[in-house]
Amino acid sequence: MAEKTGFSDFEKEAMRDRIEELRREQSNNKDPKKGEADVLEKISEMTGQEADIALKLHRLVHKIAPQLQAKTWYSMPAYCNPDGKVLLFFQCATKFKSRYNTLGFSDQAHLDHGTLWPNSFALTAWTAVTEAQVSELIQRALTPVK
Repeated sequence: MAEKTGFSDFEKEAMRDRIEELRREQSNNKDPKKGEADVLEKISEMTGQEADIALKLHRLVHKIAPQLQAKTWYSMPAYCNPDGKVLLFFQCATKFKSRYNTLGFSDQAHLDHGTLWPNSFALTAWTAVTEAQVSELIQRALTPVK
């Protein structure tokens, strides 16, 4: 069987989304209110439980890490450090044809622990326990490793 070469339709769509985000960021002149509006718009396009989880994550980030700026990243909610680098992001399952939503952390997050640590988490429901775990992860991500 011959291997398929080139990008899939899904990959091409993701690249188009990212290009559009970069254009919007330039025209927004780094206005945090526009990034916030873009994220809320993307959340509103999600389905039921995904939208609920994304909105609760969004509120939690604002509550415990108000210094992080909201923006879209590959058409999904993301939160950046003051240097504009993505620290954490949310990916809904339906957009990525996945079994579960994903809460991910970039290399900007300080989750380091030994020589192996997770930086991506399946997120299937938002409960009080989930909120406490996510809160702890965000706080750790913001604290430089000693």
